[in-house]
Amino acid sequence: MSDELKTLEKEVKKTKRLASEQAMELHDLIEDRLPDAYGELLGIAQATYDACKAWDEANQKLLAAQAAAT
Repeated sequence: MSDELKTLEKEVKKTKRLASEQAMELHDLIEDRLPDAYGELLGIAQATYDACKAWDEANQKLLAAQAAAT
């Protein structure tokens, strides 16, 4: 496996972990703190969206690199 693929795989794992952490924060807000903490909803939702988008972009790069390598 090339160094580029290894780097991309690490980036996918990292961004997936960050997206999962944000999703847990959103879940906790929904389960435990709403409706009182509704003011936090937009910020946490945006951060979760951004983290998921970063994972998707990293994953698409990895898939493209894997396809090019075969």
